[in-house]
Amino acid sequence: MAAMAALRALRWRLLRTPGSGPARRLSTAEFPSPEEKPQFPGASADFADRLEFIQPNVISGIPVYRVMDRQGHIVNPAEDPQLPKELVLKLYKTMTLLNTMDRILYESQRQGRISFYMTNYGEEGTHVGSAAALDDTDLVFGQYRESGVLMYRGYPLDLFMAQCYGNASDPGKGRQMPVHYGCRDRHFVTISSPLATQIPQAVGAAYAIKRADANRAVICYFGEGAASEGDAHAGFNFAATLECPIIFFCRNNGYAISTPTSEQYRGDGIAARGPGYGLMSIRVDGNDVFAVYNATKEARRRAVAENQPFLIEAMTYRIGHHSTSDDSSAYRSVDEVNYWDKQDHPISRLRHYMLGRGWWDEEEEKGWRKSSRKMVMEAFEQAERKPKPNVQLLFSDVYQEMPPHLRRQRAALEQHLQHYGEHYPLEHFEK
Repeated sequence: MAAMAALRALRWRLLRTPGSGPARRLSTAEFPSPEEKPQFPGASADFADRLEFIQPNVISGIPVYRVMDRQGHIVNPAEDPQLPKELVLKLYKTMTLLNTMDRILYESQRQGRISFYMTNYGEEGTHVGSAAALDDTDLVFGQYRESGVLMYRGYPLDLFMAQCYGNASDPGKGRQMPVHYGCRDRHFVTISSPLATQIPQAVGAAYAIKRADANRAVICYFGEGAASEGDAHAGFNFAATLECPIIFFCRNNGYAISTPTSEQYRGDGIAARGPGYGLMSIRVDGNDVFAVYNATKEARRRAVAENQPFLIEAMTYRIGHHSTSDDSSAYRSVDEVNYWDKQDHPISRLRHYMLGRGWWDEEEEKGWRKSSRKMVMEAFEQAERKPKPNVQLLFSDVYQEMPPHLRRQRAALEQHLQHYGEHYPLEHFEK
């Protein structure tokens, strides 16, 4: 009312200037009605006549979408994806095989057999739930904790082991540190260590796919810590303005190495940022493989059909240390870790579901655990016996034609090894 009165007074002053005679009426075209919306090009909004800042804690948190409860019961039958038994078994076996591989490679690093490792404990559901919802030709950009996606696509244990050992069978020829996998045949872009660099790269790939009208999507994985990087802002904004068929998949596992989410951001997680960039966004229970599957399936469908980016925030928990270079007991309690390991684990949740459907029993569980460990150990032992790549591979695969400075360096190395080769373990390298 006060605003309307002030507006009427302003109009009267404008119409009654000294010596101007009687007031005249303005037409609607001359003075717009107070109901007219702002015409600023930078935002779509209404006018407000009261000074008020938006407070982050006024808006309620984005809900967490789930399909199963912690005991493996379907909460809403309408949301049950009704996956066939064969597919559910593949989800479960991939998660448990990944868990077994993690345990063996983690221990191998502790024994000094490999230089580094990162486990996926507690986050297996985010991997396989999303991987199962994609087409095999969809392009994957991972961060470094998405081994389950590659495993679901059929990447063999031999190559996982070869990469971690950096032996002669490693497709990367021993040039990358462990867990930096990549596979062109399975459309999995090689991992790089710097955080969030994959995000704008993934958007560029999605834009190229859009221009080629290739009926594919890109999925880009990252953690909530990586979302604090500037590359995340650039990627989100590019994807929205260029209308790219991409799924941003954030694994919010509670910790960015040692930094908890309470120190990482003050807002409502990562999904809340999506609307500000123009991204369709959802928050899901990352320990519920069916919720992850449903969200990714629908996001993938719409991303391709509508050329629209989507943001999925999967809430989960990193049970293991950040890596073998980290000791998480320095910044979190054992009780906290045990809760997630024993009470809310994606593997146990899916196992409860399968037991309830009569698709699994304790004997099958024991048999699978034994056989999966045997498979991992066989690949492990084979990788350990293989030699390292030929030292000449230090100089290849950078240029199509080797430039003079690299040829000089290669010749210098050869001469050095001829004189001092006995001081190097050359017997462990492929000839």
